[in-house]
Amino acid sequence: MTDCHGGGSGGLPLDARDPGVARSDRGPSRAGTVEITRRVLLLGNPNVGKSTLFNAVTGSHQRVVNAPGTTVELEVGLWATIEGTPEVVDLPGTYSLLARSPDEQVAADAVTGEGGAVEGAADLVVVVVDATSVSRSLYLLAQVAHAGRPSVAALTMVDRAAEHGVVVEPAALEAAIGVPVVAIDPRTGAGVTALGRAVARSLDEPRYPRGIGVRQPAGGAQDLTTELEQAEQLFRWVENATAHLTVPTAMRRTRSDRIDRVLLNPWVGIPVFLAVMWALFELVTRVAAPLMTFVSGLVSGPASHGVRTALSGVGLGGGWIESLAVDGLLAGVGTVLAFVPLMAVMFVAIGVLESSGYLARAAFVADKAMRAIGLDGRAVLPLIVGFGCNVPALAATRTLPNARQRLLTGLLVPYTSCTARLTVYLLMASIFFPHDAGTVVFAMYLLSVLFVVGGGLLLRRTAFRDLRDEPLALVLPSYQRPRLRPLVRSAWVRVGGFVTKAGRLIVIALLVIWVLMAVPVRGGHEVAQVPVADSLYGATATAVAPVLAPAGLGDWHVASALMAGFVAKEVVVGSFAQSYAVTAASDPGAGAGASAGASASAGASLSVELQGTLDRTSGGKSGAAALALMVFVLAYTPCLATAAEQRRIFGRRWATGSMGAQLVIAWIAAVLVFQIGRLW
Repeated sequence: MTDCHGGGSGGLPLDARDPGVARSDRGPSRAGTVEITRRVLLLGNPNVGKSTLFNAVTGSHQRVVNAPGTTVELEVGLWATIEGTPEVVDLPGTYSLLARSPDEQVAADAVTGEGGAVEGAADLVVVVVDATSVSRSLYLLAQVAHAGRPSVAALTMVDRAAEHGVVVEPAALEAAIGVPVVAIDPRTGAGVTALGRAVARSLDEPRYPRGIGVRQPAGGAQDLTTELEQAEQLFRWVENATAHLTVPTAMRRTRSDRIDRVLLNPWVGIPVFLAVMWALFELVTRVAAPLMTFVSGLVSGPASHGVRTALSGVGLGGGWIESLAVDGLLAGVGTVLAFVPLMAVMFVAIGVLESSGYLARAAFVADKAMRAIGLDGRAVLPLIVGFGCNVPALAATRTLPNARQRLLTGLLVPYTSCTARLTVYLLMASIFFPHDAGTVVFAMYLLSVLFVVGGGLLLRRTAFRDLRDEPLALVLPSYQRPRLRPLVRSAWVRVGGFVTKAGRLIVIALLVIWVLMAVPVRGGHEVAQVPVADSLYGATATAVAPVLAPAGLGDWHVASALMAGFVAKEVVVGSFAQSYAVTAASDPGAGAGASAGASASAGASLSVELQGTLDRTSGGKSGAAALALMVFVLAYTPCLATAAEQRRIFGRRWATGSMGAQLVIAWIAAVLVFQIGRLW
């Protein structure tokens, strides 16, 4: 059994107050080139400014990691302005250390030092206290003290509280609870320096809230009566600590309250929500796409030319070394760099929605619709972004507070039909259904929605039975003007994480594909000077083709294009053209009319070749085979970057399992579509 000792001394044993004992007993570790001997945890309720504070105190000295054995992301950085440069860990937002989700469990384990949530124990916990809801925040601080951790209170939202007529004086609150209280505004940086001084002093001379005893190690599990008694004692402590606060009997109606009367009304809120989501989609497809094209052009143009010139200058031009450098390594790096503008735009856009306070309202408005697949309204953002591009959609799952919900949403995102798939739909629909092309493309997007809904229902009844269907409880933060510096800093860190982790996998995979396409298996060709049909890649496609025969797609050209689609779906069309040796190139001396004619001729040639292939492989049912091909493209792995991002966020096991499931589902769906379609 555990005891909770009261009294002014806080019930702490004498050695617990000794600075030497309070410090971590772990050995020094390294973060970058700085020796880490002390660790500070940032803890607070959701939407109280904790992550903004983390960005303010760490600057560029931060990185994103996963808590060991989980898919819960933690941001880790260095508090460079404090002597000794302690490590700072931004824990998931939580209302209590009695965890009800994986994220809350990670936060609780980090504070108590159990479960291996972070390496080693924490020396100090900075609890972010929301001035608009002091009691709720202080209950969390009381639990931290009950766990035996010294603390400092960072008081935020003071101006928002004043709007409601609530005045919280830091000095009075500090006198009431017994630990340093510093008022801050992490958006502007006000008070952050003073908080750093308070943290530095507390690291050397730890302070604990008065009147709260430390939970003592128990020989067994605590019974319910003991837990309830301890909770009641903590609640009484919070009541006593806030007794000096004067709260008006009638809360003032603020600007945020007036706006919410409109935006949370379904008749207005839903159209506004759809408009915001449409604007987000437009950012992905119209703003980021030209930037991606520009970066790709730099890599494939000036950068490639520079590498070729440099290699020629040292006598290595024209051979397999040049092909490896340009078509393998540089192409891989270029693919990664092309995603950087897209990821940056998306992270900034999500940051704007989050820091402005609108993201919580969007979740509230969309909640009822998302309940159909066992998720709450917060999952709608990544799923809608997925229709633009699956890679930033996976990154957008970080806005979900529950790790299991993040994982479920991340497994469903690949079934949202990104714009890259549209190029395949348009090609196949225009060739095989020229009079109904628009209807066919629209049907593919409807099928994408059915895949998401069906997949969500299936997963909720199998692998995610433990995901409780709880009512959405949100604290709606006040509307605020987003600050540019924190947005850019956060986007920079997260884009860097994508480049260094997912980018490494993309480059390696593209090098493997280059090897497959460069190695001849017949025809006596030289390395890297071999047609696709005679390469190891072509031989592999020939071996794979029979697997696609039940879907009416048993041809190496189709298998080759689908294999290339693992890199990116827009490559499928180019792969068809390459394998059929179709080119739209025209005579350099020809005019615009001749060039247009050559392009039209090339398009017609590809159309004839595809029609001939699918007519042969489908037994004369080329339309059914074309539909099966489009369904396969919709359902299997969107692209290499998506797979790499899944692995980065959720780990190798889930990413590999997801890819395998996507291939199986794509094959089954394509076979069903063809076998049913051939009967008509």
